[in-house]
Amino acid sequence: MPLSGDCFDRLRLIRSANIGPVTFVQLLRRFGSATAALDAIPDLAARGGGRAPRLADPGAIEREMAAVAAAGARYIFLGDPAYPAYLAAIDSAPPALTLRGDDSLLARPIIAMVGARNASAAACRFARELAGALAAKGAVVVSGLARGIDTAAHVGAMGAGDGGGTIGVIASGIDIAYPPENAGLQERIATEQLLIAEQPPGTEPLARHFPFRNRIIAGLAAGTVVVEAAPRSGSLITARLAGEFGREVMAVPGSPLDPRAQGCNALIRDGATLIQSAEDVLESIGPIDIRAADRLPIGPHVADAAAQASDAERRSVVELLSPTPVAVDELIRQSRQDPASVQTVLLELELAGRLERHAGGKVSIG
Repeated sequence: MPLSGDCFDRLRLIRSANIGPVTFVQLLRRFGSATAALDAIPDLAARGGGRAPRLADPGAIEREMAAVAAAGARYIFLGDPAYPAYLAAIDSAPPALTLRGDDSLLARPIIAMVGARNASAAACRFARELAGALAAKGAVVVSGLARGIDTAAHVGAMGAGDGGGTIGVIASGIDIAYPPENAGLQERIATEQLLIAEQPPGTEPLARHFPFRNRIIAGLAAGTVVVEAAPRSGSLITARLAGEFGREVMAVPGSPLDPRAQGCNALIRDGATLIQSAEDVLESIGPIDIRAADRLPIGPHVADAAAQASDAERRSVVELLSPTPVAVDELIRQSRQDPASVQTVLLELELAGRLERHAGGKVSIG
């Protein structure tokens, strides 16, 4: 199904250089449509002291759309009624996702389950049984289709029969299976459950894509369960993101003699909820009301004059920036400027390729 003009331009906007999820939303809020935002970008970048970013070629967008259709997938955009409410509530919500499968799973209570790729046999069995018990109670288990705990969680949730289910979030394009040994599982999830990708079709799963995937897993769920994880692992990144999003963080304790349990034990020491059963998970999460999650408002809105920054205001913000990331709230406080003006300056700098955004609402300048 061809995209409408606005959806086409939204896809072109997010595929353009120097435009991430935060900038995408700010542009739509300010200009009211992706079409107007695309037209305004050259002037905004010039104010930020750089060249306009390279806008995505319309022909490339048409080819991407054709590849999505050929893969049996479809798009969902931030602001659509079917876009998952919990994910829409995070600052870095993906503006566009591709889906294969049953998107009604997005409207059910969702719990993330992550853990080690080189997990122990006991941990994989526990993850499989825990996911099955959660699915049997009507929950949907979301994970990343990696080896180990992710695979066990997906398999367990699918084996529970009617009620819950599972969602796989991948770091590649919707048409790329990774790891190769999970190709069959990924296809089964895409046909029987739900498969989600943020990257365009044909994109290989590069290392830099996995943190973005992790934020989707954490953002979709009311809480994240870590079953087994080393002290420095992607699973702990997902848990940290869940905490930053205001979601419940849970962990399964393990033997202090097993390095794979050190991450979970550290999470519990630092305040994560200790989990031993599905009942523990559901008690920790409490009643999940999907409607309670605020959707991110990105409907038509044109900025007023107060959002326009003067040259003096622009200089004062730039002088406060450095290569060290700083919170945007701190910039607003120290500059003593209207928040909308500061956000406008940051938007201009990002479009000019001079600003980098970091987790936790922080920014830095090169």
